[in-house]
Amino acid sequence: MIGRLHRFTALLTGDARADRVVPPAGASAWLTTLTAAAMAFLAVFALALSLASGRLAERWSGALAQGATIRISAPAAEMEAQTRQVLAILAETPGVATSRAINAEEMRGLLSPWFGSDLPVESLPIPQLVELTEAGQGFDAAGLRLRLAAEAPGAVLDDHMRWRRPLVEAAGRIRALGFLSLALIGATMTAMVSLAARAALAANGQVIRVLRLVGARDTYIARAFVRRYTLRAFFGAAAGTLAGMVAVALLPPASEAGGFLTGLGFAGAGWLWPLAIAPFAGIVAFWATRFAALRTLREVP
Repeated sequence: MIGRLHRFTALLTGDARADRVVPPAGASAWLTTLTAAAMAFLAVFALALSLASGRLAERWSGALAQGATIRISAPAAEMEAQTRQVLAILAETPGVATSRAINAEEMRGLLSPWFGSDLPVESLPIPQLVELTEAGQGFDAAGLRLRLAAEAPGAVLDDHMRWRRPLVEAAGRIRALGFLSLALIGATMTAMVSLAARAALAANGQVIRVLRLVGARDTYIARAFVRRYTLRAFFGAAAGTLAGMVAVALLPPASEAGGFLTGLGFAGAGWLWPLAIAPFAGIVAFWATRFAALRTLREVP
């Protein structure tokens, strides 16, 4: 434990003599910092997409799970009688909390986005809709369909299952795609940091040979590279995360009109998740640089 604490302290404070081994600037330095910043920026959006997809799946599932609709298609002379019959059946059905017939004004509001607000609903042969909400564990859909077929032949039950399942599955796949993107971003950053560290080690081969001649061990040399590239990745990722969070905050807020295209940011405690990107980038850079440095030092004669 004491040894690990000492290594952690050394990682933060550094060693002035060992730090001279690592070039303070150059292509490898900028490559590490810019790669970490770019990957963190993309990771913020991938994380926002994953969390927003999860919220969307829960919202869609919750909105459709507790409701159902009965569509009544019958001649005009029988429409009112069948509607009363359906409402009477629903009043006796266990698991149905409330039920009501949707009036003409509500139908006009539902159809206005497609046909305009002046649609003459009363003169059109539009089916009567009855909206119901479930209670407790819900109702027996199969039994209700059989009773409707016997007592109200023009009534058809739609429990929204055929709408709910594809929507929830689509949101779940988008969330999985977001997590896959996070994994690919982490792998890309690991590869780029490793390449940058190996390039810096190869460029300083002569210095490494001199340090070995004066008794420096490979772990001492590697520690300097690990510290420098870990801090570069950490601060680069912190800058990219901040830029990504600002960009996400500027996205349009959630709205019913926008649907899925809005509300793709973070909500509530979800804003804390991006704060883990920079420490994660530092951990990835630490192990990637350590592995690359020790392997490259073994190859340097």
